[in-house]
Amino acid sequence: MINLFSMILMGFGLFFFFVGTLGVLRFPDALTRAHGAAKCDTLGAVLCIVGLILQSGFTFTTIKLIVVIVFLWTTNPTATHMIAKAIYKRKD
Repeated sequence: MINLFSMILMGFGLFFFFVGTLGVLRFPDALTRAHGAAKCDTLGAVLCIVGLILQSGFTFTTIKLIVVIVFLWTTNPTATHMIAKAIYKRKD
């Protein structure tokens, strides 16, 4: 049962990665591309990592993966914001 939930979560994560890639290819300008990529990238990575947490059980590896999730939640939106801010300022 855990394997099934893990595979479902990783499948959803891969789906969001795929949607983010399509957004980068299809959106018209850099700001909308950055927005689409950041949202899908963060959610896809977190879902895949949660699937890995289910696979590993409660071990030291689980704690490391939780730290990676926290790191992703803080750095990915911040980096995207700074990139978008630089793109916006460059347009002026």
